[in-house]
Amino acid sequence: MLIPCIDLQGGQAVQLVHGRKRELTVTDVFGLLRKFKKYAWLHVIDLDAAMEKGANDDLVRTLCEKARKGFGMKVRVGGGIRTVSRAQEVAGWGANQIIVGSAAFSDGRVNSRFLTRLAKNISRGKIVIALDTARGKITIHGWIERIALQAQKVMAQLEPFCAGFLCTDVDREGTMAGANLAWFRTLRDATSHPIIAAGGIKTRREIAALEKLGMDAAVGMAMYKNKLR
Repeated sequence: MLIPCIDLQGGQAVQLVHGRKRELTVTDVFGLLRKFKKYAWLHVIDLDAAMEKGANDDLVRTLCEKARKGFGMKVRVGGGIRTVSRAQEVAGWGANQIIVGSAAFSDGRVNSRFLTRLAKNISRGKIVIALDTARGKITIHGWIERIALQAQKVMAQLEPFCAGFLCTDVDREGTMAGANLAWFRTLRDATSHPIIAAGGIKTRREIAALEKLGMDAAVGMAMYKNKLR
């Protein structure tokens, strides 16, 4: 399954390279929603919240409502969800699933205490854990901080707390350099949970290859530039 992404910064949709350099900006966020309406799922990521530089709450809430009620889409929301109360708030906006990344880790280890509380307050089926990787290590806090853990080594420990994983190859994010299929195969071997692959995906052939691995594909830059072939 191809999943389009709307990443938000300052009330606009943006696409970043490696999570840093802004490559393009779209001011008509709801125009993107109409463009993506044929897809079953939508990812909405609040980059400002992820980077602790504010939030786009009203916009995210409206996107959830319009996607669900207007187009029958399911929505995953991520970015800055680091407390149980925040997770409950976002889930209350109508998000079908929430994406938790940084809060799943503390002091370089899996934060089992937080994840246990989260799973008690929100259905496990609504929780997706983000395992974003740069140079082989998990990266958190808006992809700024790397910790000495590898995604494939912690998946089994995280499985009891979530319905699936969002795995972004930060080294290729926004580059349209092609999906790192070898890395995704390693992840597939590490868990039976659903995996959403992201980072560098640029062709439908890659999406088909990921599908054969049993993975969905979250695609940003290639769709925004209309270069998905």
